[in-house]
Amino acid sequence: MGNGPAPFSEIRKIVEDLFTKGYQYDKKISLSVPGLTLTFKEGKSNVDTLTTVSTNLTVNEVLPHTKAELRFEIPDCSSGKLDVQYLHPRVAIGSSIGLNSSPLLDVAAAVGYKDLHFGGEVGFDTAGNSFTKYTAGIGFFDLHENLSIALFLMDKGQTLKLSSALSITSKNLAFYEIAHRFSSSETSFNFGSAHIIDRYNKVKTKFWTLEKWQCVATRIWRPNSLSYLFHQSTTTFRPKFSKGVLC
Repeated sequence: MGNGPAPFSEIRKIVEDLFTKGYQYDKKISLSVPGLTLTFKEGKSNVDTLTTVSTNLTVNEVLPHTKAELRFEIPDCSSGKLDVQYLHPRVAIGSSIGLNSSPLLDVAAAVGYKDLHFGGEVGFDTAGNSFTKYTAGIGFFDLHENLSIALFLMDKGQTLKLSSALSITSKNLAFYEIAHRFSSSETSFNFGSAHIIDRYNKVKTKFWTLEKWQCVATRIWRPNSLSYLFHQSTTTFRPKFSKGVLC
């Protein structure tokens, strides 16, 4: 993947984006110039519609192989974060700290060679002097075979999650996710698919443990013009998985 290992956040995101990206429509406009991105988003508050402006200010090569990024939202200026990434051909280190009186601190590291990457991350709450998360994972991304696999131990060691995506053809993609929670001995199974009908039309489907499914179809009418059709249903079938068994 590129000239070095992916940052730890990207190892899981590569597969998980298939389950989350494109299934909801956000009203937003982004304006970018080198080093600066402004995103205008519309959301709902308890009393009114609220428009926020997300600002990303990026400075490359602060030090050799190092990038710094300042992120905050207007009007919520307490949401500010400072991210620093060190990207080396064999290692990727990242840190993020909130810019407020009791910030959250995240530190992550990943190493990799060719298609294999592994790493971990730790989150710390300075206000409560406690760890908010610790996660470890490994990812295999074979771009020639169009295969992606990621295995993660997350939720402070309480959840083991396996995600994978495979390009069946150049226009058809299948992906699945198996998660086992040790505290409750429950196993969930999610899967989905993505299809390119032609250069203008795409379809994605997603199923949760055979209980709920979503389908979204998009069509590009012209540059910067996109139509969006979404449907979600709940099935009557309720499968039961054997407790204590991870399939």
